[in-house]
Amino acid sequence: MKKSFMLIALCLLAFAAKADDGYNLWLGPWNPSRRDCPAVTANAQSPTIDIARSELANGWQLGSEVQLVLDKSLKLGEGFRVVARSKTAGNHEASVYASSDTGLLYGAYELLRLQNSRGINAAGAPSATGGNGLEVDKTEQPFYHLRLLNHWDNLDGSVERGYAGKSIFEWFHLDEQRIRQYARANASIGINGTVLNNVNASPKILTQQYLQEVRKIADILRPYGIRVFLSINFASPMALGDTKTADPLNARVAQWWKKKAREIYQQIPDFGGFLVKANSEGEPGPGDYHRTHADGANMLADALKPYRGIVMWRCFVYGANHKNEDRVKQAVSEFKPLDGKFRDNVILQTKNGPLDFQPREPYSPVFDQIHHTPNMLELQITQEYVGQSKHLVYLAPMWREFFLQVSPYNIKGIAGVANVGTDRNWCGHHFSQANWYAFGRLAWNPDLTSEAIAREWLCQTFTSDAQFVDTMAEVMMASREACVDYMMPLGLHHLFKFDHHYGPEPDGFRTDYAIEWCPVYYHKADADGVGFNRSSTGTGATRQYREPFASLYDNVDTCPEEYLLWFHHVPWTHRMKSGRTLWQELNVKYNHGVSEAERFLCTWQRMKPLLTACDGDSQRWEEVDSRLRMQVENAREWRDVCLKYFQTFSKQPIKE
Repeated sequence: MKKSFMLIALCLLAFAAKADDGYNLWLGPWNPSRRDCPAVTANAQSPTIDIARSELANGWQLGSEVQLVLDKSLKLGEGFRVVARSKTAGNHEASVYASSDTGLLYGAYELLRLQNSRGINAAGAPSATGGNGLEVDKTEQPFYHLRLLNHWDNLDGSVERGYAGKSIFEWFHLDEQRIRQYARANASIGINGTVLNNVNASPKILTQQYLQEVRKIADILRPYGIRVFLSINFASPMALGDTKTADPLNARVAQWWKKKAREIYQQIPDFGGFLVKANSEGEPGPGDYHRTHADGANMLADALKPYRGIVMWRCFVYGANHKNEDRVKQAVSEFKPLDGKFRDNVILQTKNGPLDFQPREPYSPVFDQIHHTPNMLELQITQEYVGQSKHLVYLAPMWREFFLQVSPYNIKGIAGVANVGTDRNWCGHHFSQANWYAFGRLAWNPDLTSEAIAREWLCQTFTSDAQFVDTMAEVMMASREACVDYMMPLGLHHLFKFDHHYGPEPDGFRTDYAIEWCPVYYHKADADGVGFNRSSTGTGATRQYREPFASLYDNVDTCPEEYLLWFHHVPWTHRMKSGRTLWQELNVKYNHGVSEAERFLCTWQRMKPLLTACDGDSQRWEEVDSRLRMQVENAREWRDVCLKYFQTFSKQPIKE
């Protein structure tokens, strides 16, 4: 037992790095020289329990003993009960109870989170946010069974929509220490699965040489309660030269997938299953053979069924089959007729909005229209459309906005497109780490508030100083709305430059692109007004929503102003709730977004003494300061470009 415990500890020691460069994320530095480690006892042994013991031995500051109790009669699944009570000043008795090894690990991280977010600094002394006491007795279980990261990592090391370096999965040259630190971070926030490769998948991922590498990664992740999944190219058997077709109703094709599933599970017994992007943006799929999505998904589901694997079939589908149909309607048109025709191990994975991870869009009506097939929510942690890790944009308020419209109970799992790369700080921007953290916390409990999560993260990542936490939590909470204002307020959407989606191009139109990729398709500005008419007098997209949203969105007078130009083409002179005209309101919103970005920078500069007073933490301050300066410049560009362009239609003065 001691040998296994020490092995885990020694592995984690190798991760140790400066506390101020971002590598340790919200976990804090590993302290190899700590002399006052608490005694952490456990009534059972496994690699997972050994990790829980080592984490508490390194991080618990409030007492000399912690007890881990595995009790399968508790029937908590991945959940836990944590108890901490003050015995004497500065000394607590603490225990974690669970019915599974993974539950004990999650409970250990919860105990540390409670400690570190309740005013305890790195030395265990009281900080400005509170005393060093902790009285807690709580039981938790995860809301969702499936809590996955989706990596859009390519086999050549590049990352699609990645803004933090190359892929951490360096095939045939795996950095096992980094992958272990990645696993540690995910386990600390309850993430229990990861899709290793891009949804635009290479068939090579299913070849034996790559599967051997997948097995190595799975072996590293397994003790942290994380299962691996793979994105697959639907035409893999044909692309690899083993069949002449990829028709899902072809017996040889179905047999190929059954054989491949058996091959995978022989090497990775706890393999999770496949994620599939089919017949979208040029990817192959069953539609190539005049088959349905259900035909394709069911063929794969049958291959995985003996091993309890699942198929996550993405609903991000649009294009040739829906000529002249409003793009935001196409997913419902495609999948509603198939509802109830999928195998019971198929889950439909749908983006939070009907378009494509915009700074703001209404929820996807797929969640209203699919009733007989499990739905899985897909969020984008990587900031493709919200500043690409150059901007401080905290995304938890966006995701909580979704849960205010769609009940968490209508969703069976949750996936987040990862923002992780080989940059030393993992996410490109130090504050982008908060989005990874927030995703995990909301996947565990979608009722957590955005502010509570922000405060947890700040305390664990920077300092528990009250002035710093209060100030920067307010900045984080304001950042998403500011981004909407300086990019695309009042329901404007997809005004980005082509391909890379960074920076404004409201006049974007290219004949070599489908019109539904062009910004002018989405704003439809003319001399009369601006906005996309999706009401009952337009494309009828409002009819895809349940009541009361269908009626609410359909009426220009009741449509929430944050979605106004998403659902309606509105005259420039339309009177807003503020009393201003639409044109005047656009000016106010754009200017407000810029002033907020400027305020964030000034606020961060006031925080400098609070961070640089800590040993060597000037590096993170300077790196964030540099990104905030860039954000201000970008915000000004967005405002100036968009207002000057729309002025050519409104013919009204721009308000400085």
